[in-house]
Amino acid sequence: MLQTPEHGHRWSGKPIVLIGLMGAGKTTVGRRLAQRMRLPFVDADHEIEAAAGMTVADIFERFGEPYFRDGERRVIARLVDGTPKVIATGGGAFINEATRALILDQAITIWLDAEPEVLADRVRRRDTRPLLRGRDATKVLAELATLRNPFYALAPIRVESVAAPHDATVDAILKALRQ
Repeated sequence: MLQTPEHGHRWSGKPIVLIGLMGAGKTTVGRRLAQRMRLPFVDADHEIEAAAGMTVADIFERFGEPYFRDGERRVIARLVDGTPKVIATGGGAFINEATRALILDQAITIWLDAEPEVLADRVRRRDTRPLLRGRDATKVLAELATLRNPFYALAPIRVESVAAPHDATVDAILKALRQ
């Protein structure tokens, strides 16, 4: 078992992968978690954008969701390389069977779960979400939750992402990793 120097948290040293719907805080919480654990942080969407040379929204628009999901699967497979780090994934990544199997087998998977109303409040601040363009965010997120939560529920760790400072979510993750 590895220990991080600051808090003495025990975990297997596998990459920590954050999953959940858009707006759950995977990137923001992931950055803070990595900082607190003194680990590198990687955002899978940013890596996809760097590899493709275009935004996630542009990839969706030009090539469609199946093309995006295939690229996403390849990028996540490259990121989940056995080295300790925190990885934030896109909301749909864990729905892909091959991606989900890889993450569950090779990483510690943490589901950041939040109510659709909380998520909608968070995502309204930016218009970068392809699945929300021109649609009612709360309704879309409730529909996505119905479809995706059964997959997210396969994660061994579930942490509630509530309308509170992100550090509360980081604390809850650190506590879960100690158990």
